[in-house]
Amino acid sequence: MFSTIHDVLADLGDDTSYKDDWIRIHYVLVAFETFEFVFFAHLMVVILGYTNKLSECLQRREQDILNAISLVNGAKDLIQQLRSNGWVQFLERVTLFCEKHGVEVPSMDGNYVPYGKSARYARARNQTNDDHFGREVYIGVIDQISQELDNRFDEVNMELLSCMSVFNPSDSFASFDAQKIRRLAEFYPNDISGTDLLKLELQLDNYTDAMRQDDNFKGLHNLVDLSVKLVETKRHTVYDMVYLLLKLVLVLPVVTASIERVFSAMTLVKTKLRNKMGDSLLDDCLVTYIERDIFFEVNEDDIIDTFMSLRKRRSDKSYK
Repeated sequence: MFSTIHDVLADLGDDTSYKDDWIRIHYVLVAFETFEFVFFAHLMVVILGYTNKLSECLQRREQDILNAISLVNGAKDLIQQLRSNGWVQFLERVTLFCEKHGVEVPSMDGNYVPYGKSARYARARNQTNDDHFGREVYIGVIDQISQELDNRFDEVNMELLSCMSVFNPSDSFASFDAQKIRRLAEFYPNDISGTDLLKLELQLDNYTDAMRQDDNFKGLHNLVDLSVKLVETKRHTVYDMVYLLLKLVLVLPVVTASIERVFSAMTLVKTKLRNKMGDSLLDDCLVTYIERDIFFEVNEDDIIDTFMSLRKRRSDKSYK
């Protein structure tokens, strides 16, 4: 939409009804036509494109852990390849885009002149365009993304996800690994004691064989279906330690995603006008915003009736 946005800005700059904003429009239009803007926009598209699927997967309420692990590893590999071998191809793409839309492409060997600065400032700084765009921006942004991925998904977290994935019931529990389940239990020392670990080991000896031989557990594809089927068949009482671990596995991704969702929602709900609201009202506003899909299905008359029934109130008729 580069050309369309450019034309809109140009039209606004010629429209006398926007005369008071001409200075700002001109400033935005000039910045829009710079190589720096095009470079940043392309880099953002590439980075977000590589991490978009992973981001969507981690925000789902029902997560496919195996798919999440694959997407994490895939995102890390793509980012590393982009850093090692992607600069030349990326610069060519940006250059072709600039030539197509009439944006001036600076020489990579020339001095970098920041937008709004003079050539004298650039000479004093003595930094080439290649050094700025290639090392400082391109490599710098990629390294920040890589570090963030490594911090979020370090060896411990990846091991935890790997251990969680062995509960997957697909293909007759083909991914089941008793050793990884024991390792998973060690991540929850407050919930599973040493005695419980021994009990878990004894249950694991029979758990897989029983699941594979029972027709009720055939055709399951995710952990939610497995937990439901365990309760329906009363097996959750027989394999209570396995079921406890399964519940912990199901709760962890949802809690993590919910926390991220709450913090994102808080920036939208807690505005300057609501900055002094109490915690109780803030909690209510957050709940209604975060779970808005559910509240959209609630009948407004039911809300009014419930509110009116809390205490004796005058109806509309009493005001007339």
